[in-house]
Amino acid sequence: MTGSNDGNLPRNCCATNRRGMLAGLAAVGFGAVAGAHGEAAAQSPGGALTAAQRNALSPDDVLKLVMEGNERFASGRRVPRDFLAQQKQSAAEGQHPAAVFLTCVDSRAPVEVLCDLGIGDAFNARVAGNVINDDILGSMEFATAAAGAKLVMVMGHTACGAVAGAIDNVRLGNLTLLLSRFGNAIAATDYDGEKSGKNHDYVDRVAATQVRQTLTLIRDRSPTLRELEREGKIKIVGSMYDLKTGRVTLL
Repeated sequence: MTGSNDGNLPRNCCATNRRGMLAGLAAVGFGAVAGAHGEAAAQSPGGALTAAQRNALSPDDVLKLVMEGNERFASGRRVPRDFLAQQKQSAAEGQHPAAVFLTCVDSRAPVEVLCDLGIGDAFNARVAGNVINDDILGSMEFATAAAGAKLVMVMGHTACGAVAGAIDNVRLGNLTLLLSRFGNAIAATDYDGEKSGKNHDYVDRVAATQVRQTLTLIRDRSPTLRELEREGKIKIVGSMYDLKTGRVTLL
């Protein structure tokens, strides 16, 4: 949080306020979060994430909230939300998302649902196989440098049809060019078993490699994001979502 220092304030004032802000997010877009001592607060959020709440969070805070949201989803404890109220508030007061995601178009992997997010909590760019390109990089730069998001997360998932298609060299209209972007990940994935799109384990290994390579591409091709990360203003991370368990794992 910003503001001048006051010599009369206790040394742990700012830390206490930040813990209070984390707990307070239970009442807004990020749902139930761990408090200062690990307790979870479950409330019915009625508002969208505000600029003050988002700005008080560190990149690590945002990542923690995202992962805690996924744990709630995977354990069947999603927070009830008034999405219409969040929509109306964000429309009237503006959006202040804390994260930007690059995810796959797969219908079974909507990050807002599987990480228990509310309207206005996050930007989400979706494309088959969560591949990166200049348009996605520009969107990430807008989300962070212009709009203030603190976390950039690339999320692949198990049983990805785009990855399987690339492994099997599927050719279909404009999809052909998209699938060609997986060539480096396929080549870089060491695997002793059957290397085909029918081998789910191999597909998942390639998908994870693709996520890791995408992180490298983001840093290499975007000086803006690279500098924000160097300054500690954002965190860039990769993850995999397991369709069977509902859980997200950081890479």
